[in-house]
Amino acid sequence: MGSEPVLVARSGDVVTLTLNRPEIRNAMNVELTDAFTAAVQRIGADPDVRAVVVTGAGKAFCSGGDLGWINPGPGASVPEMRRKMRSFYPQFLAVRALDVPVIAAINGPAIGAGLCLAMACDLRVASDAATLAAPFTRLGMHPGMAATYLLTRLVGTARASELLFTSRTIDAGEAEHIGLVNRVVPPDELMDTATQIAGEIASNAPIPMGMVKRAIYIAERADMETMLEYEGLAQPITMGTEDLLEGLKAVKERRPPEFEGK
Repeated sequence: MGSEPVLVARSGDVVTLTLNRPEIRNAMNVELTDAFTAAVQRIGADPDVRAVVVTGAGKAFCSGGDLGWINPGPGASVPEMRRKMRSFYPQFLAVRALDVPVIAAINGPAIGAGLCLAMACDLRVASDAATLAAPFTRLGMHPGMAATYLLTRLVGTARASELLFTSRTIDAGEAEHIGLVNRVVPPDELMDTATQIAGEIASNAPIPMGMVKRAIYIAERADMETMLEYEGLAQPITMGTEDLLEGLKAVKERRPPEFEGK
């Protein structure tokens, strides 16, 4: 692999981001953070991207925040650390704000903030060699990077409480059982599976895709009536697109649709 902290590869309308600091298990340091943020910003500005895959180089997905960077040193003030961490969190969580679905291909350990990055993605596919943990309390610190929100949302209060209270590491099989990952596959099938899912997503109409992603996350904090109101606005917007006409025509002609995002 190259020396860049984040590798960006594109195949058609699918982009793969690879955290590329295998010598430190892809721990989040300043260099990696800046490169990841820049890559996500470029993706967000590219209307031709329809799906994203995030993975790690080497044997780890991401081992979390670099311990040297986390250590505040003697005399650090709470307000100073608050500013530091609150500015750090959004850098990797920015994948959640993309208008296209993002798939985490968890090739190895996803620990702490690395687990948070995986949870911020819309879907998670894990190698059966992967491990996952939120060991914040074992380090003597409160969880950050939306760990309490994301983990509770995915696995429920009881299981999130157990994982956060005990800091224990779970394997990919247990992660799938509790709903933390969508699918577990052998290591040599991981990237093929993730890119296959990304390709399935990318073949669908991009305009409603972004709206559906927003709807899913709005639904987490809304009631049914609110979602009916949202859908009553979003669906008519998509019904006025050229892609809808293409979709209907493709059904009649019994062929795959060719959506252009118009």
